[in-house]
Formats: sequence, structure tokens, C-alpha cells
Amino acid sequence: MTTSAQDTWSTRPTTDAEWLARAREVAALLSTDAVARDRAGATPHAEVRLLKDSGLVTLLGPVEHGGGGQNWTTAYRVIREVSSGDGSIGQLIGYHYLWFWAARLVGTPEQVAAVEEQATRERWFFGGAVNPRDDDLVITEDGDELVFNGRKSFSTGSKVSDVTVLEGVLEGTDKHVFAIVPSHQDGIVFADDWDNLGQRLTESGGVRVEGVRVPWSQAAGYVDKEFRPRVYNTLNVPLIQLVFANLYLGIASAALTTAAAYTRDRTRPWPYTPDVKGSAVEEFHVLETYGDLQAKLWAAEALAERAAALIEAVNAHPDEVTARERGEAAVVVAAAKQRAVDVGLEIGSRVFEVTGARATASSVGLDIFWRNIRTHSLHDPIAHKRAEVGRYALLGEIPEPTWYT
Repeated sequence: MTTSAQDTWSTRPTTDAEWLARAREVAALLSTDAVARDRAGATPHAEVRLLKDSGLVTLLGPVEHGGGGQNWTTAYRVIREVSSGDGSIGQLIGYHYLWFWAARLVGTPEQVAAVEEQATRERWFFGGAVNPRDDDLVITEDGDELVFNGRKSFSTGSKVSDVTVLEGVLEGTDKHVFAIVPSHQDGIVFADDWDNLGQRLTESGGVRVEGVRVPWSQAAGYVDKEFRPRVYNTLNVPLIQLVFANLYLGIASAALTTAAAYTRDRTRPWPYTPDVKGSAVEEFHVLETYGDLQAKLWAAEALAERAAALIEAVNAHPDEVTARERGEAAVVVAAAKQRAVDVGLEIGSRVFEVTGARATASSVGLDIFWRNIRTHSLHDPIAHKRAEVGRYALLGEIPEPTWYT
């Protein structure tokens, strides 16, 4: 990442094609030293600055406030492109889009307007501390304010963000509250304990929340201290599960592209066979393997596109969406995710079969793709996604909305 983003971009994209072209430019910059940055494990301040300077952080923001005004179909494609350059940064931008959209999912119209204007104008980068498997943050009332306290094991992107989405439960009730707070304040303490196999630059470590105050008026979706529920509130899970699928597909695409370049330039043909070829690219098993993997990747991408279309249909009428419509979209998202995981892991592993023993050298860095997909794909058991699709196929049942369905 030696190129200055400020010097690279002087205009803002206006069409979906232009935004995708911008994402490809960002991916190209990231890919030049992705392996080296992964090994260094430094906090990705420069990478987030790149996302801001390129304008990608404002992709979903209102045009009148300087945003791209794009939809989730474009956002998912952007995530795929950025992930092909660096899986960690693809995850960060994907989570950013989800948390940017959180106001629309649960907020009042007034809250949505206020958040989207300020976030877009000021180019906020979002993080989130909403790991549902941890104990909830405890929220106490203090007059017109809410006070958050507790700990979360994961807080992806918050350390490099401007704002963080917090979620907790109001003490003595079953009321869940979401709120957006400044990330850098005395009451938010990052554990700096993210040291994992892959996705090493996502700053996904734990966080302590100590006495963070939020006005009641900023509790998302609450009016007179009461939440106004609707089916659309639960779209956060299908939205982010499809973020995951596109993350894996982008990484898998890069694995295949990187391996193909290595095979063309450096892999030697096997000499101990009755049909010796002059080049590795002429060998049948090499051609067959690349053809198999490419076909599987294209099929998985097509399923992800189908899922995105269903998400778009739900977004078109958020106040009237039915539980059935939401559920059927969630099923296709689950199918897309499971295929993305399976195909991504297969590509990340099998590329070594067509690159050769020398491709395992640390200097090549071909392992980064499998490590990144393997790490993030453990977010929630993929077997349960298969079962959700199975219940729909066999019984016509849709998944009940939970933190993971």
C-alpha cells in the first residue's frame, strides 16, 4: 500500500459500476502487500484510512449528504471485491456496512435521518460489540440517560472505528437496547487480545465497557422508553450472514487467481508420467482441477447473487415485510453461506495440488486464503445452516429469528 489514496481518487463514483471499479482499485492496492501486513499484524489504521479516502465507507449513505446512495446488492459485490485484495479488510468493510444500516433496521425515522446524515458527512467508520454468546452488557437508568457496563469477547473493528454499536439489556427487564457511541472514550477499553490463525487484521479482540452513557433519545427504536418492534428489525442476521458469504467468495476468488498465476509462471510439469507435457498448464489434472474449482466458485457466486436479490426485495418495503418473506430470504442466505464456506475451503486447500510443493513456501503466502476462510467460517456452525435449508426443503419451515438465524 505505497500509493497515496488522496492522490489516486479525486472524484466520487456515482453508479454501481463505478463503485465496483473503485472497490477493485482498493483491492489492487491491498493485495500488493496483504501477506506482509498479515504477518506483521499491525492495527489497520492505514487500511481504514484507505477505505475512507476511496469513499467506500459512504457507499450506502444518502446522496444528499455525500454518500453513494447504493443498495445492498452493490454493497455485497464491493465486499467481495475488497475481500479479494485482503480478507481482513473485506470483513471490516462488511461489518461497517451492517452497523451503518443498523439504524434503519431498528431506529425511528428521526434517528435514521440523524445517524445517516452525520455518519455520511463525517465518514464514520463503524465497529460493533454485539457478541450474543457473551453475557449481555448491563444497562442501568440514570434519569434521561442509559449507562452501559460489561464485557464482550469480540468487538470487530471497534479499535479502528469512529463509533461502536453497543447492545445490552436494561437491568431488571428483558428489553434489549442498541446504541451508537464514540469508540474512543475512557469507558471503552480494548483488550488487544486478537491473535488468531486468520483474519489477523480485523481487530476482533475483546472490549470492556465501563460507565458508557447514552441519552435515552439515542436508544435505537425506542419512543417514550418503549421499543416499537417490526419484522424488519430481525433482518440483521440474514444481512450479515450474506456479508460472510461474500467475504468467503472474495477470498476464494483471490486464492484461485493467485494460484493460477503461480501455476502459469512457476509450477513445473511432472516428468515421471507416460504423457510428459512441456508446461504444467498443459497437464490434464491441472486443467481439470482449475475447471472444477472455477465452476464451483461461479455457482456459489450465482447463489449469493440470488440471495442478495431477496434481501433487496425485503429492503424495498421494510414496514410491510412479512415473517414468511423474511424467512424465505434467510433460507436462501443460509444456502449461499454454506456453499461459500464449502467452496472457499476447498479452493483454499486444493490450489496446492496444482501449484506444487514449492508453493508451500512462506514467501509465497498461499496459505493466507485458507487460514482466513477457516478462521471466520467458525463464527457459527455451518451444519445448522444446512439444517435450516433442510427444514425448508423437507417441511416448508422457515427459521425462527434468533441472534444467528
